[in-house]
Amino acid sequence: MADAIPTPAVEAVSHGGPLLRIEQVVKRFGNVAAVDGLSLDIKAGEFFALLGPSGCGKTTLLRMLAGFEAPDAGRILLDGVDIAPMLPHQRPVNMMFQSYALFPHLSVAGNIAFGLKRAGMPRREIGQRVAEMVALVRLEGLETRKPDQLSGGQRQRVALARALARRPRVLLLDEPLGALDRKLRESTQRELLDLQRRLGLTFVVVTHDQDEAMTMADRIGVMNAGRLEQVATPRHLYEEPVSRWIAGFVGDVNMFDGKVARRDGGRFAVAVPGVGLLNATPPRDPAGVEAVSVAIRPEKVRLSRRPPVADVADASINRLEGVVRDIGYLGGASLYTVALDGDAATLRASVANTARLDADAFPVGQRIAAWFSADDCVVLER
Repeated sequence: MADAIPTPAVEAVSHGGPLLRIEQVVKRFGNVAAVDGLSLDIKAGEFFALLGPSGCGKTTLLRMLAGFEAPDAGRILLDGVDIAPMLPHQRPVNMMFQSYALFPHLSVAGNIAFGLKRAGMPRREIGQRVAEMVALVRLEGLETRKPDQLSGGQRQRVALARALARRPRVLLLDEPLGALDRKLRESTQRELLDLQRRLGLTFVVVTHDQDEAMTMADRIGVMNAGRLEQVATPRHLYEEPVSRWIAGFVGDVNMFDGKVARRDGGRFAVAVPGVGLLNATPPRDPAGVEAVSVAIRPEKVRLSRRPPVADVADASINRLEGVVRDIGYLGGASLYTVALDGDAATLRASVANTARLDADAFPVGQRIAAWFSADDCVVLER
């Protein structure tokens, strides 16, 4: 059934141009700029995620794309046409709400057909389209049930089918998996990805769940206070944050503040009070900046009961020592908090639990060596 849905957006991918272009969009509520001069290009066929803390403006931006809010300034272009003046039902865009917003008095089929009836589609075509959507989201046999007779995952599929029924160029999803439990959320993530790729549609999803964004999105735009802080693939966002704020917001991170003591080619030596010199090989050089932070992800830190043997080949390895202060067991990994010598700082290390029993674990109070390479450190301007 998926092949029956036209996918004009796919053709645009080959040309490399954006399907959706947001140009200097501003939205104010009183004196507060919910969206503040934001510009963004989204490609056809892309799964794009907007990520950020509560109140950062991501849902307001999504509502402007859908037509439920009007921008105070700027343009929203779809295939080069400014859709900002268009009413929601006039746009080739549809939105799936966080609450699903299903009509309790309508059946599964009735909910899916609702927008098609409003658009004036002939009854015969509505029946065909509803059957197509039911098969697409695997709800066969449930067409006559009401929403209160469905599970959370089934209601989510009905809402998705209703949003897709009008064959939008862009599908907007506002926290689409927030109401599902963890297991169902993970399986639905895979289903959404499979559906998006089969249809070739452009998905724009708003979420506060970092794992969800990292799992599903081709690219992620991280918002803060109405602005985009960084737009990148999940890997680049995590491994190469452009600011201290991004590094601290996306995932877990160790952050050491210090001053640049030496620059040698692409390598930095940063003097951190109470810790000493940390070697780093950042992907970009904050030229002319002396006050910096060194960011290191916990899974890049290795632990042992004895420090590694130093030699010429590993001169760039950072070696620290301390005592295990706390352990968090997370199933697949354990998160160790190490109090470094001198009580100057703590270091978090994520260690994979490769053995079923804890023979290789480090107990609280264990004196321990921690080390990580210069290449795993990111130097960020403070």
